[in-house]
Order: sequence, then structure tokens, then C-alpha cells
Amino acid sequence: MTPSTASSSGGTGGTGGTGGVRLIDCTEGEHAAPILAILNEAIVNSTALYDYVPRPPEAMAAWFAAKRANRFPVVGAVDASGQLLGFASWGTFRAFPAYKYTVEHSVYVHHAHRGQGLGKGLILELVRRARAADLHALMGCIDAGNGGSIALHERLGFVHAGTFRQVGFKFGRWLDAAFYQLLLDTPAAPVDG
Repeated sequence: MTPSTASSSGGTGGTGGTGGVRLIDCTEGEHAAPILAILNEAIVNSTALYDYVPRPPEAMAAWFAAKRANRFPVVGAVDASGQLLGFASWGTFRAFPAYKYTVEHSVYVHHAHRGQGLGKGLILELVRRARAADLHALMGCIDAGNGGSIALHERLGFVHAGTFRQVGFKFGRWLDAAFYQLLLDTPAAPVDG
């Protein structure tokens, strides 16, 4: 649905005043394990991911390879000690060429650090990078019961683009997937093909 040497990507990015937090570009060597831990906690304890089984460590090699091959960012929020507190990325929205200006983003914050503005900073950094990459639309697929994520996206200008009802089943109940969209003023001159 809708986290070697890390390089800085421009400060705190609006992380809500959490002291010492900075945004970095995640690397497989340094961040695969903490990203996996954040994802697996979300799989086991929430409907943020429509997965049932925690992912094995080997899954991260393919995950990072796909991000590198497609030049998709993996932005991390780290504290002063370098601990990964959350991460955000995007991927292909749909695998057809005419969707080339649209991506589907995801943001995950470690359960112990939610509510501190980290998600906001991560999303704003993705928006900045999307503009720089000449993208036009960011799509977020959010479980309709995730009021916190929906409210955050709405505060950042995303609009509800539709809900697919009962498309997931987890924890003994049907789940609705809500799509939120942010349209950018880029690219200046989009082209076919």
C-alpha cells in the first residue's frame, strides 16, 4: 500500500520538531534490516499492508534491486544516532507506458515514533523529488480504516480519488482500499511514448 553511508537530502523536511531528525537516502547495506522490521511490524499488527506473513530478510535484496533499477527513491528519517525511524518510497502505479508520469507512494513510520511529524516530512520530501523527476501524480492506496494516514494526506493536499470496497480480507474482516491523489504542475511539456 498506500526505510554504507547515507547522504543528506536537505535537513529535517518538516518533521514536526523532532530534534535531530534528518532525511537521508537509504542504502541496502545499512537500511534493509530496519526497513524490513518496520514493514513486518505493519504486516503483523495493522492493515497498512495487505500481507499476511512477515517478509524474510532475503526479500529485501529484490526490493532494493527494483528501486535501484527504476530509480525510485527510498528516503529515510533517522535520528542523531542514525537509527531509522521511518521511510518512504514510490513505485510503478500501473505497468503500462502511458502511466509514466504517475507513481504510487508508500510511507511507513516505526510504531514507537508515530505521531511526531515524521510521515509529513517524508511525504513532503517525496513530493519535492517527484517534482524534480517531472512526475505529475502521486497516488496513495490507504486502508480506509487508517484515519491517521488519510488525515495526513488530506492536510498535505491529497484528494480522495475513490475507494475500492472489500478488496482485501485480513484479521477476519473485509478491507476497503481508499486512493488519495496529489496532482503536480510538472512536467511542463509531457509527451506521448
